[in-house]
Amino acid sequence: MRIDLHTHSTASDGTDTPAELVRNAAAEGLDVVALTDHDTVGGYEEATRALPTGLTLVTGAELSCRLNGISLHMLAYLFDPVEPELSRERELVRDDRVPRAQAMVAKLRELDVPITWERVAEIAGDGAVGRPHIATALVELGVVESVSDAFTPDWLADGGRAHVEKHELDPFEAIRLVKGAGGVAVLAHPLAVKRGQCVPESAIGELAAAGLDGIEVDHMDHGEDTRKRLRGLAAELGLLTTGSSDYHGSRKACRLGEYTTDPEVYGEIVRRATGAFPVPGTGG
Repeated sequence: MRIDLHTHSTASDGTDTPAELVRNAAAEGLDVVALTDHDTVGGYEEATRALPTGLTLVTGAELSCRLNGISLHMLAYLFDPVEPELSRERELVRDDRVPRAQAMVAKLRELDVPITWERVAEIAGDGAVGRPHIATALVELGVVESVSDAFTPDWLADGGRAHVEKHELDPFEAIRLVKGAGGVAVLAHPLAVKRGQCVPESAIGELAAAGLDGIEVDHMDHGEDTRKRLRGLAAELGLLTTGSSDYHGSRKACRLGEYTTDPEVYGEIVRRATGAFPVPGTGG
């Protein structure tokens, strides 16, 4: 089985619609794909309707968190999408995205970048607006060569010249909420240092003690040494280890199924979840 547990659609900051994403996942030979848009479940219905025969959909979300001033992301799988506490927190994060993005556009204009909010909103479309949409506008303007190049201290990285903080969950609270909604919590790309400051390993241990289920190990932003280090940490803490593409369509240079999750780990995630079940494809 080929299992990719971290992808994004136009419901947040990917470039594939949810329907295109599941069709592309099937075309890439995946057996299981998780839709984990940022702080939203808005792509579920379309992805489910379009799900091809032979592909299973895992519903999920990537939750925006912050610990001691450090940004981190929590992958939540198979939770009840209408459970009120977690729904309310996701809504608070989403509601903060527009004013935050507008503030970043204003900062960029102060830096003499001729970016407009109208263009950023157009790029985001119906998705949850975020930094990748602003980065795409910067690429269009020739300010940077790629979306990744916009995530530097000069521009949009945490603490960068045009960065603006947003409402984010405490990760311990995120774990509580995900568990309360019957889901499974996995810390996304925990040592992706190219993205900015990462939480220390001691904090991962504290999150494990609070109920964290696993850590994402095989990821494009983790080198071989980092993966080995994370596997050792996971074994020490009794955590599951996952692998995934973190696919964003054409917005990032990675392909569906670039990294995958062991079928036994996937089976354990499904076993632990009580909020929702994987959706088998019926030829949508």
